[in-house]
Amino acid sequence: MTRDQKILKKLAPILVYGRPVLVFAGMICAIAVMLNRNASVFLLGTALFFISMVFDLVDGWFAERFLPNTNLARLADRMMNRIVYSIVFPLLAAGMMWRLMHAAPGHARIELLHAVFVLILCVAVLIRDNFAHFMRGYATRSGQEPELAEINRLRTIVAAPLGFMLYIYAFYVPPSGDPLAIYAVLGRIAALPVENLLVIEILFLVINFGSMAVYSRKYGGLFLDELCMDDNLLRRRILSVVPNTLTLMNAIMGLLAVFFAYQGKMLESYLLLIGATVFDKLDGAMARRLGLTEPLPGQADCKKIAFGAVLDDIADGISFCIAPGWIFYIVMSSYPDARILALPAGLVAVIYTAAGFARLCYFTLDKNPIPGIFKGIPTPAAALLVLSPLVVLGQPDVQGTPWGQTIAFFTTGLMLFTAVLMNAYPVRYIHMGRFMDRNPWVTWSLLIMGIVFVFTPFFGYLAFALMVLYVFSPVATRTIDPETAARESRRGGH
Repeated sequence: MTRDQKILKKLAPILVYGRPVLVFAGMICAIAVMLNRNASVFLLGTALFFISMVFDLVDGWFAERFLPNTNLARLADRMMNRIVYSIVFPLLAAGMMWRLMHAAPGHARIELLHAVFVLILCVAVLIRDNFAHFMRGYATRSGQEPELAEINRLRTIVAAPLGFMLYIYAFYVPPSGDPLAIYAVLGRIAALPVENLLVIEILFLVINFGSMAVYSRKYGGLFLDELCMDDNLLRRRILSVVPNTLTLMNAIMGLLAVFFAYQGKMLESYLLLIGATVFDKLDGAMARRLGLTEPLPGQADCKKIAFGAVLDDIADGISFCIAPGWIFYIVMSSYPDARILALPAGLVAVIYTAAGFARLCYFTLDKNPIPGIFKGIPTPAAALLVLSPLVVLGQPDVQGTPWGQTIAFFTTGLMLFTAVLMNAYPVRYIHMGRFMDRNPWVTWSLLIMGIVFVFTPFFGYLAFALMVLYVFSPVATRTIDPETAARESRRGGH
């Protein structure tokens, strides 16, 4: 072993075990800031959180590379994550409330909503950590080695920078005298618009729920083998709770998208609708993974309509039929232009919503479905298509301009065109979610592009361009074998 390797090996335990000490010291600094508003203490706490963030991004690699006991290193890394999150996120929830009371006493309502949202986010993070700990522990006891899914890696990468950013935002104290150069950078972070923070936090919330869904999908059936023994009906009833919960999250995301549209936050509304499509994909994938889509032995001829299927249709109707039409009407009815206000926005919204429900009814009642293939554009894709121009229209520098008027007229026509396209059953579309599962590079490419563009004025254009590609995708995908289209991974597993 070389001298550098020996140094790195000694450094690995510091990286793995040092984070709780750093964030605890940062918590003490935050408490001191809340008590006496000392700028130097805030700067010290920020430095401690920054070092902790750097440790969090590299400690896992160091632990597996240089600690001799790999299993202990993995367990230690996960345990340190749990301790750190248990300190950081409750602290951030308290800090947001303190900021409202002392740093921003004349706060707007959106700032209060943001503070409440951070509290919800903190609760979700802690619930997810305990849930993941339980699922991994039982999988290990059952002889199955837990895997680290990509969405869990993504969550780890996002959590530390988000915690660091929110720490600065919550506890920032203006300096007295001549500030250091670094203070100008911290001041810009503390002055970030709430809308930008909400975008990051919504993404993180979706990632956390997606992480829970991944754990349930992988290990949800293990502990039920022991709990239910041979009672398959009890097993199915218990298992159905998880995909049904994800289905409810789909509907909640759609309603939240409408709420943010009422506040004029079209970007956040669109991101929530993307979250709804993620949950729509996860609930179906989980139901198939857990065997809930297959009839029980002896019930092959049962004609009863499954509760999960009905709930899924209701959630899809809310998020991808009602919500897009409602959001379209909200934007058009409040647009500052008389010609746009003269458009029959209400009628167009009703037509689109009715066409979406007709599409859902056909999908449910179709006696000859093609696995992995949609007849007509699916409602989630239709919703993302029609709302992407509204993200551009919601930008302040676009409203009231000739370009804004063009987008408003175009979106009205797009709503009607998409209503027809949803019910154009001879046109066949592949299941995009399963295609992304089979081709992870597509998922990562879309994710990277989204992260790059979400903080720019071009996110709406990017979303529209991607959805237009999907609209014309049958030209290239019409020859794909349905068996290939139905696979959910490159290994062909269900």
